[in-house]
Amino acid sequence: MSKIRVLIVDDHALLREGIRSLLASHDDLEVVGEAADGREAIEKARELVPDVVLMDVAMPLMDGLEATRRISGDNPEVKVIILTQYDKKEYLLSGLKSGARGCLPKKVLAHELVAAIRVTHSGDAFLHPSVAKLVIEDYLQHVQHDPYDGLTRREREILKLVAEGRTNREIADLLGISIRTVLGHRTNVMEKLDIHNRTELIKYAIRKGLITVDT
Repeated sequence: MSKIRVLIVDDHALLREGIRSLLASHDDLEVVGEAADGREAIEKARELVPDVVLMDVAMPLMDGLEATRRISGDNPEVKVIILTQYDKKEYLLSGLKSGARGCLPKKVLAHELVAAIRVTHSGDAFLHPSVAKLVIEDYLQHVQHDPYDGLTRREREILKLVAEGRTNREIADLLGISIRTVLGHRTNVMEKLDIHNRTELIKYAIRKGLITVDT
């Protein structure tokens, strides 16, 4: 079985030595190189083509976030794991936006670091629980309100039926209501969704998965 090739990037030699020693005890992992700053990391990544890069954030000459962006841009197959001593959300989220496939605080336990290397190498992402918590909180803070949530049950029924191509008379008969009531609900739906014609409404229903299009 081929080993997972790892590049360690950190401006502290003692930390690099510690990680190298740790990984040496695992038969499926191999440290192929080290770098002390972002620029050197880019050069080593191009030269050695590692499977996984363990990337510090705060380094001289070029920080780990910029190095991650360039390494990921050069070769998306190289998986970068951000290691940071800062628990600030800005650092962690910036690392993910830079193209990192994993993000860990430096205080993680040895087995967590090894697990992160193996998981990212397999093609999945790895977030330490403390990082995942921050990501979820950030998502919940920024997620936009879906106007669909503001529709009543009846309005959702009419939205689906209109998108399916039903006429106002057919909808009225199916739901046991008057055509005037159908028109009123239909107007409310379009106002709440900021949709101005039936074509846009159909497209919206498809995006929401309310109807399907046969191909």
